[in-house]
Amino acid sequence: MLKRSLCSAVTLASIALSTSLLADDKLVLYTSQPNSDAQQTVDAFQAAYPEIEGEWVRDGTTRLMTRLRSELAAGVSNPDVLLIADSMTMTSLKQEGHLQPYLSPERDAYDEALYDPEGYFYGTKLITTGIVYNTGAEQQPQRWEDLTGPEYEGLVTMPSPLYSGAALIHMAAISENPALGLEYYEALQANRTEAQGGNGGVFNAVAAGTKPYGIVVDFLPIREAAKGSPVAFVFPEEGVSAVTEPVAIMQEAENLDAAQKFDDFVLSQPGQELVSQQGYLPAHPDVTPPEGFPERSTINLMPVDIEQALEQEETLKQRFSDLFVG
Repeated sequence: MLKRSLCSAVTLASIALSTSLLADDKLVLYTSQPNSDAQQTVDAFQAAYPEIEGEWVRDGTTRLMTRLRSELAAGVSNPDVLLIADSMTMTSLKQEGHLQPYLSPERDAYDEALYDPEGYFYGTKLITTGIVYNTGAEQQPQRWEDLTGPEYEGLVTMPSPLYSGAALIHMAAISENPALGLEYYEALQANRTEAQGGNGGVFNAVAAGTKPYGIVVDFLPIREAAKGSPVAFVFPEEGVSAVTEPVAIMQEAENLDAAQKFDDFVLSQPGQELVSQQGYLPAHPDVTPPEGFPERSTINLMPVDIEQALEQEETLKQRFSDLFVG
């Protein structure tokens, strides 16, 4: 009897020790969110889990991945979690064996198209690409095809997929759309559409009126229009592309329990309400979109095969470069 009690005590002690080892008190996040959004996200997570200390590194997705891959090659990478712009990058990291699966209990609330079926990454928001126009402009385009008309010649600007992950996803979605295809980009080039670096530059040009029409991610014009900027955003009738800012756990995460808690938090209803408060369209179907967005059911998302887009990435970039860079 004494022997059995002693064995039970040892077993319970072992379980308690294992639990304490799993209950990490630190989290290292690499993210491409804007600085203020990243700080708000980490602050909200720490409010939910005050015992976990959060550290974060922020940069644009392209530069952040350059840093991460350099660290991985040197064997010194330390992030537990990634929260970056697009699923193409996450798919690439998954294929290279840098991510680990996690079946978050929060996944049941989401459309299956928004997460990896094996749990390697989960979309946390929908950042769509549509049309922005200056409210002082003569035209109010409603379709992608409108921008190729003669009345728009030389008046349209757009981000480059050579710099923007959202622009690359958009080009992939357009190329897969049977009504548009890569011929759409040829038509834009023939209509003297200007390509520049990122979405921020596109928005600034349209807001200033130097280019009255643009192709841009949704939150910039919707957020700034609410503040009085002379812009309007359109979800084109043919549909919009979207990046989902997925979250993923690194294969070599040192703080696994904290990483899983972070995944659960950003996918939870409170985490998704923060997304809406920050001015983005939440991925969670039950969370109300921010002011200025239509009901999610009215937004037509163009499908895109991410694995196929990843295979064609260099081909798409080269075609864009041939058309707009020369």
